[in-house]
Amino acid sequence: MNKILEKRQLSANVWRMKLEAPLIARERKAGQFVIVQVVEEFGERIPLTIGNASAEEGWIEIIFQTVGETTMKLSRREVGEYLPAVTGPLGRPTEITNYSKDGRKGWVVVVGGGIGVAPSHPIVQAFRAAGNRVTMIMGARTKELIIMEEEMRKAADEVVIVTDDGSYGRKCLVTEPLKEFCELPEKPDEVVIIGPPVMMKFAALATKPYGVKTIASLNSIMIDGTGMCGGCRVTVGGQTKFVCVDGPEFDAHQVDFDNFIKRLGSFKKEEADHKCRSGLFAN
Repeated sequence: MNKILEKRQLSANVWRMKLEAPLIARERKAGQFVIVQVVEEFGERIPLTIGNASAEEGWIEIIFQTVGETTMKLSRREVGEYLPAVTGPLGRPTEITNYSKDGRKGWVVVVGGGIGVAPSHPIVQAFRAAGNRVTMIMGARTKELIIMEEEMRKAADEVVIVTDDGSYGRKCLVTEPLKEFCELPEKPDEVVIIGPPVMMKFAALATKPYGVKTIASLNSIMIDGTGMCGGCRVTVGGQTKFVCVDGPEFDAHQVDFDNFIKRLGSFKKEEADHKCRSGLFAN
């Protein structure tokens, strides 16, 4: 049983929870995730990325969006209550490299779109702790959907915010500043992208002509988190991979994003029907 220590709403459908999980907090690394069970007995188990953690204080932080029945139930849990099970850390950690060389500090650009900003946080922390300069590009449709700005300004050397409607930061897509960085005489050593699949696809296309190493986190397609269901299979470099055990991070220039996006939409009708039956659209 894992106690809920803190709970806060970040935007209309996004929540942050701090959970008591000393063993996971001690072992977790950037890029890893946990499996959370909200209801006892036969409750659904869902994968959620670890957004932050403290080994000293024994807690981990999860940030999630209410998109289905289980995340809706999780959002209704209160401080002091317990979750039946939190399992992890799972997945392959982010490969952290110090790119500094010959007096030049390494430069890593991390791109987070929407809720993808949350799993970007520990990655930004890790690359900077390794000795690199880290730039964070945060994107959202509108100002109200920007999350974790304060945390990112503390974690990164530089933060660039863009919104589709121009209500905050620059009015553009994340690909615009990303391309500008790649066109500099000293381009980034690595780019990490996390967010909506379409955003990741075009971010990867933006960096490819410049030969910049680009890593994409495909965590949005994970289901059971153990590789047994096969639901998270993706094509990377012409080979079949399973996101939860082989990833969740892969070479973005090798990912078949068109197939990835198509598979994510496979059960949209069934999900919508289930939400209607469960009354989730009324919330």
